[in-house]
Amino acid sequence: MAFIKEESEDFRIEEVFSLKQEETEEQTDFMEQIEESEELSEGEEKNHHVQTGEKSFTRAKYSCPQTGKTLPNKKSLKLHMRVHGGEKMHTCDQCGKSFTWKEHLKDHIKIHTGEKPHTCDKCGKSFTLKENLNRHKKMHTGEKPHTCDQCGKSFAYNQNLKIHMRIHTGEKPHTCDHCGKSFTRKYSLNEHTKIHTGEKPHTCDQCGKSFVCNGKLKIHMRIHTGEKPHTCDQCGKSFSLKDNLNRHIKIHTGEKPHTCDQCGNSFTCNRSLKIHMRIHSGEKPHTCDQCGKSFTRKDRLNEHTKIHSGEKPHTCDQCGKSFTRKEHLNEHTKIHTGEKPHTCDQCGKSFTRKDHLNEHITIHLGEKPHTCDQCGKSFTRKENLKIHMKTHTGEKLYS
Repeated sequence: MAFIKEESEDFRIEEVFSLKQEETEEQTDFMEQIEESEELSEGEEKNHHVQTGEKSFTRAKYSCPQTGKTLPNKKSLKLHMRVHGGEKMHTCDQCGKSFTWKEHLKDHIKIHTGEKPHTCDKCGKSFTLKENLNRHKKMHTGEKPHTCDQCGKSFAYNQNLKIHMRIHTGEKPHTCDHCGKSFTRKYSLNEHTKIHTGEKPHTCDQCGKSFVCNGKLKIHMRIHTGEKPHTCDQCGKSFSLKDNLNRHIKIHTGEKPHTCDQCGNSFTCNRSLKIHMRIHSGEKPHTCDQCGKSFTRKDRLNEHTKIHSGEKPHTCDQCGKSFTRKEHLNEHTKIHTGEKPHTCDQCGKSFTRKDHLNEHITIHLGEKPHTCDQCGKSFTRKENLKIHMKTHTGEKLYS
């Protein structure tokens, strides 16, 4: 049984960086654009040299005292020093956010206006920034020039490589001020913060279900579209989630890396182990609101609920008998096929169902776990106890 991670940090989407990240992470590269825009100040200095008769090579060089970077004029140096000083003179009058460079403010304002002047000529997608368009184009070309020297994974953008490297270094610079949890990406922190605020801005237009992030909504939409893009190359089975495919592959490899430290039972995924641990702890977090019965697993509660609704969606195509659970239909089908895959290693008797084999084994052990609370008589099978109870109630054994 595959278990879908509802809210996994491990849910991974190709990293696309927002304007907000670019504003803080790529200021140094943006200096070239700033310097080119300073033609006026350079022109003023050139005029000064013409008037004084000085030659251009005598012009003073302006160097940053912190990085040693050389700037063409005094004004450019002054602008450059804002990077080190954290000075943000240009403020958005709509949201109050401030920026070091006027050009960054202009780009930011496009978020409010919805302006996206840069359009991809292959797919028609538009962007507020030309840099975002250039990065997007690499998706069409498949170009991934930035390679990790530790694991060999390649990326279309250098910034993605930098963030990827945090997996190897263990660096998680973005910390939640609500719970202290840390993240490798600022985007992940922003999405996580919505858990504390309860914000779910992304809503499915078909069923109304809401999600913390757009990526979760996209995956949810596959339920409605039936899209299963992740296919097993061994058996051809497809999945809507890549995580489910990865878990499924372990069935073929036989890999079960998650082991219970109490009974030694192993599982293909950690979530299955966590659910299994409820057997030992006795935890049953999923409760029926009609009868109060509790279950270790949500899918077991869902199946149980069908008893109250009378729903039996799984029908045998040979005899028409219906069942609430698919597993029960599978067991029933063995009656028609004559299949008895569960064999007693003591006497060789075979059974269609494993629970029937387990009950049979109690005969060899002399074990009678089902006891009448009225007379104390014990039975190997629960069904036999139920029949016996009718002797106390006066109910006819056979009608």
